[in-house]
Amino acid sequence: MAKINPRTVASLLKEYAQRAFMRGDNPYRIKAYLRAADSLTALSQPLDRIIAAGALTKIPGIGDAIADIVTKLYQTGTHPSLEKLREDVPAGVMELFAIPGLRPDKILKLHQALGVNSLAELEAAAREDRIRPVKGLGAALQTKLLQNLAIVRSGETQLHLHKAAALLHHAVISVKQQHPEFSRVEIAGDFRRGCELVSDFALVAQARKSTGIEDTTLRLVVTDRKHFGASLLEATGSADHLEQLKTFAADKGFTLNADGLHRGRKLIASATEEEIYQALDLQFIEPELREGRDEIEQAAKQKLPALIRDEDLHGILRSHTTASDGTETLEAMAEATRRRGFEYYGVADHSQSAHYAGGLSLQEIAEQHREADRLNKASNGKFRILKGIEADILADGSLDYPNDILETFDFVVASVHSRFKLPKKEQTERIIEAIGNPRTTIIGHMTGRQLLRRPGYDLDVDKVLKACAKHGVAVEINAHPWRLDLDWRWHQKALDLGCIFSINPDAHSIRELDHMHWGVEMARKGGVPAKRVLNAMRLTALLAHLARRSQTA
Repeated sequence: MAKINPRTVASLLKEYAQRAFMRGDNPYRIKAYLRAADSLTALSQPLDRIIAAGALTKIPGIGDAIADIVTKLYQTGTHPSLEKLREDVPAGVMELFAIPGLRPDKILKLHQALGVNSLAELEAAAREDRIRPVKGLGAALQTKLLQNLAIVRSGETQLHLHKAAALLHHAVISVKQQHPEFSRVEIAGDFRRGCELVSDFALVAQARKSTGIEDTTLRLVVTDRKHFGASLLEATGSADHLEQLKTFAADKGFTLNADGLHRGRKLIASATEEEIYQALDLQFIEPELREGRDEIEQAAKQKLPALIRDEDLHGILRSHTTASDGTETLEAMAEATRRRGFEYYGVADHSQSAHYAGGLSLQEIAEQHREADRLNKASNGKFRILKGIEADILADGSLDYPNDILETFDFVVASVHSRFKLPKKEQTERIIEAIGNPRTTIIGHMTGRQLLRRPGYDLDVDKVLKACAKHGVAVEINAHPWRLDLDWRWHQKALDLGCIFSINPDAHSIRELDHMHWGVEMARKGGVPAKRVLNAMRLTALLAHLARRSQTA
C-alpha cells in the first residue's frame, strides 16, 4: 500500500484512541494518543524522513509504543489493533466524538439504542425527539446535542491557542535544528494574529534564496532576506486584510503581492512589514488587528491604538486556591505570582453556592482573610494579596453573599455558573442586576462560552456592556484558553461605551497563572490599550480605585 500523508496518520491515530476509549481502555493512554495526533498536525519535515531517522520519539507526546503505532499507520494505512477495534462499531459512529462533552458511554448508547451511525443521523434523532425518551439519554442531552452540532461544523480542524503554541514552538526548534542555514524562523498564520482558535500552522524562514519544502503538515515558507517582510505579511494574513491592503495599494498606484510592494516594475518595499506599510503611508498594523475590519482606514488616519503588552500588567486578579477548587495554597499562588514580577495577587475562590467547586463558607472566608493578612504583613509592603471572591450570580441577579460579607472583600467578581438556559431577556436582566450591585467590581466570563465545547448564554451583550459602563464594573477578558471570554469582537464596542477591562487568568494552579498571556493576546486583538485595563494599574492606583468604589457603594 502507498504511504499516506501525515494528516491522515493523525486522523487514524485519533480514531484508534476514540475506539479504545469506547472499549474502556486506560484514559491516560488515550490522552497520550490524542496528544500525539495533535503533534502530527504540525510537523516541520516530511514524516518519512522522521521515521527513517528514528526521530519519532523527539516529537512531543510520542514515546516508543506510540512511535511503533504511527510507523505502522504510515506504512500500511492501518494497524492490527485498529482493525480489531473497528469490528465493534461502524466507522460513522466515530463522527460523534466531535460533539463537545458527549461521553463514550453516551455515544455507545446512541448507537445501540437508536442505531445512530453518523452526525447526520444524530441530528435527525434529536430533531425527531427520539433521544429524549431513552433511559440514560434524556431531554437535556437532546437539547445540548442540537446546540453543539454547530460547534462541530465550525471547529473540526482547530486547536486552542495554548495547544497550538506548544506545537508551533516545537516546530520552530525542529526547523532550526534541521536547517542551520536558516538565519531566521518566525511563526505566521492565524496564531501570529492572536486568533482564539488555530488551524493554519505556518512558519516563515529566511535563507540565502527562496525555495520550498513539501510533504509536511506545517506550511513552511522559505524566502530570502530581501523578501522576508513580504513573505511574512502574506503568510500571516488574514485573507480579508490582504485583499483590502492590495486594493488600498492599487488605489495609490502600487501593486502588492507575495513578492513585495511594486510601482510598475520597480520593487519599492519587501524586506520588512514596516517598510511596506510605511511606503503606503499607513501606520504599522499589528498582526492581531489584521482581520479586514477597519484597521486600514484607521492606519491611514494614524489612529490605531497602542495595544497592551504583557509587561503592562502589574498584577493578577481572579484566581483560585485549595480553599475551593484550585490545586495550590494561597501562599504558593501568591509567591508564584510575585516571582513572575507582579505587584499583587487577587485571590477569588468560589462562593458558597458553588458546592461542585468547594465554595467558601463564612468561616472559610474568615480563615482565608486571616491568612492573607499574615502573608501581607510578612511581605513588608513589597507585595500585596488582595482579598476577592468569585460570587455566583443567582437566578434573580443577587450575589451569593449578603452585602455585609461582600464588604469584607477588596474586590468581587460576579459570575454565572448556573441556569445557563434562561431566555435571553431573563439572562440579560439577571446579569445587569448583578452589575448594578455596588459591591461588584468585575463581571466574570460574561457569555459563559467554552471554545469548541459550548456556545455562550443567550445574552444581549450590548445591553450588558452599557450596564458595565454605567456602573464602572470591569469587563473580564478571561484568559483561560478554553474561554477567552469576552470575545475580542466585542472589545471595541466596550471601549466606545467607556468600559474598562480586567485580564484574568482564571488560574486553578501555578502553571495556569501564565494564561495571562492569552488574555493579553485577546485584548490586543480587540484593540485594547493598557490605560483601559484594571490590572495594568500599579498597586497604589488600583487600591485607590477600589477604595473609591467602596466609598460610593
